[in-house]
Parts: sequence; structure tokens; C-alpha cells
Amino acid sequence: MIRKQRKRNVALVSGALVAATAVVPWAVLGTGDRTADGRRVAATAPQDTAQARAEIKAALEGMVRDRAATAAMIRVGGGRSGWTAGAGVADLASRRPADPAGHFRIGSVTKTFVATVLLQLRDEGRLGLDDPVERHLPGVVPGGAHVTVRQILDHTSGLRDYMSEPGYSTNRWRGEERFRSYSPEQLLKVAFAKPPHFEPGTSWRYSNTNYVVAGLLVEKLTGRPYGREIERRILRPLRMTQTVVPGNRPGLPRPHARGYEPLPTGEIVDATRMNPSLDWAAGEMISTTRDLDRFLDGLLTRRLTSGDSLAAMRAARRTDAGFAYGLGLQKYTLPCGRAIWGHSGELIGYLTFAFRSDDGRRMTLSVNPHTRNPGQNEVYGIATKVFCP
Repeated sequence: MIRKQRKRNVALVSGALVAATAVVPWAVLGTGDRTADGRRVAATAPQDTAQARAEIKAALEGMVRDRAATAAMIRVGGGRSGWTAGAGVADLASRRPADPAGHFRIGSVTKTFVATVLLQLRDEGRLGLDDPVERHLPGVVPGGAHVTVRQILDHTSGLRDYMSEPGYSTNRWRGEERFRSYSPEQLLKVAFAKPPHFEPGTSWRYSNTNYVVAGLLVEKLTGRPYGREIERRILRPLRMTQTVVPGNRPGLPRPHARGYEPLPTGEIVDATRMNPSLDWAAGEMISTTRDLDRFLDGLLTRRLTSGDSLAAMRAARRTDAGFAYGLGLQKYTLPCGRAIWGHSGELIGYLTFAFRSDDGRRMTLSVNPHTRNPGQNEVYGIATKVFCP
């Protein structure tokens, strides 16, 4: 399977949790759940939970059988309950079963962490969402006097995506170049070599460059590396002991399933080890389904920001990508009418989908693609089993 075809499938999966119709009658809402505005919601007993788990497990096994995944892991949560399931193998050589508790690269889910830190700094009065970037990063962003912090976080800045340039995307096989180190300044130099796509605030276009700028904002305002601020402000308070900001380190903590990539020749290459500094604050982090579950639950129940800042993050605008986008948060509306909040992510060999609904249901899904990425119906079918009662 050639790369062009596979990238088209990625766009369908990441942008279209909006096109299937299957609804499974069950819920995993436990006592103690709260909505984003702090209201307690009534507990709902699971309806045939064993059957629901079996169906989700079968869906994961189907992706492996159909060569959409070498490994797939899921955690489903709600209230005080939570369970995990997995399918596939940790590596194609040994065929050892994949560990559902394993680590994986979370790609652009990193953006939600970075946005959360900036909203915390807003709560502390250290920046405003409508501050021009130039005020805090003088001379860094061309035209930065007309680009606001809000426009950086919601992708309305117009800044060109450096990853769209040849050789600068971690979603493509780069051979030995995948071990090269990059600085944020190098990434911005690539982005700013071409003019912006549009005037700030006049349109929407996803750009990883925005979150390189966001990472620099965190560092300028705190005087510390952005990863250290994520650890201090999010990982420690939520006891997320399985999440790391790797920097230049090419490996993953154990256990983990290996990530693979099909080449145009048909060869499958091992893409597990790579230097993720090319993603930096736009997508370098590593986590587990348990930790991402804790993160989204903590964020969306106001344990990390003020209610006002969370409301600003959830002020999502419509896009042409199949979801609405707020400040580091994606919003999908399912056919059953339920809205889910979180983020998806891709980094070569790894796909991540981490979402929560306001009644407490949560899903974190990690997929290691095989000869193709899973299609929208495969991922969407699992999401509807989790979120649509």
C-alpha cells in the first residue's frame, strides 16, 4: 500500500467520527460523575456490560485480523469503573501478545497538555488569550503583533505548518533522518520561510507550528522547559506516572507495542525508535490509556483550570475537518446527539483517540497500524459502543 493512500485514510479517521450509524445500548456511568460545569449527574447502571466488552474486544481483534493494526489497546471508563482490552502482538517477530497497559506515542494529544498549561498561566494572570504573541515572544513570529494567543491555540493564526514541507513530518518514514535532533527555532524557520495561509482570525487551518509557538510561550512565561511545566502542573497532581516528555530520547518505556510503517515497495519497516524533537510541543509525548483517561477526566471536571478557562477551551468553532476545535480540544457530535471532547493524535506507527463525554464516559484507544490505518467505520464503531446509550 502506498503512502498517498494511507494518508488519505488517516484524514478520514481523524476527521470523521461523524459518519456511521451503529448504536449499542449500554452505558458505563458510575456514581460521582460530574459535568464540566461541576453538576453531579445521576448514576446509570451498565446495560449488559459483559456483552459490550465482548463486542469492543471483537472490534479490536477485527482490526488486527484485517491488517489495520498490529496491536490495538483500549481503556473504557466512567465514574469509578474502568476496564481495558487489547488485541494483536507487541512485535511481528516474537508475536508476543500486546499489553493493554503498554506505552505509546500520543502525537497531537500533546497539544491538549500544552494548551492546558497556557490556560493555567492565564488563570494566574500571566497572559491573556487576546494578548498579541509579540508581547511575550518579541521578534519570534513574523506579524506577531497581529496574532493572538487564542489564535495560536485554536489554529486560526494562519501560520504555515512546517510539517507540510518535505522531510519534516513524523507521520512519514524518514529513514536514518528520524534520529536527527531539531530545535524549536529550526522548526519555526522552516514554517516562516513561506507566507501565512491567511490573515489571523479570518479562517481555520490545523498547523503544528502553532503549538511550537505555544511551547515557547510556556517556556518564556515560566523560565522552565515546557515539559517540566507539564510534569509539575499536570502529571504530578493527577498521579500520571506513566507519561513522559521524551525530548531527544528515541525509545519508549516498557512495555510497549512496536510501531510499523508500510513502504511503497510493500516492505513493513519498524518505526518504533525515533527522535521526536521534530514534533516537540506539537506532538512528542508518550503515555498509556490509564494516564490519558486520568488527564481528560481531570481537565474536563475543572481540576486543572478555572471554570472560565475550561469554558474558553470548549468554545469550539466549526471546521471543515469533521470536528469542531476549541483551545487544544476537539469536539465531535455523535449521531446519538452526544458530544465528546478530547483529541486524536498520529505519530508514525501510532494512532491515538482520547475522548470524554460530559456524563463521565471515557475512551482512550491506541492503534499500531499495519498495512493500512483503520477506517472511519472501524474507529467510529468502537466510539459509538462506548458513548451512545
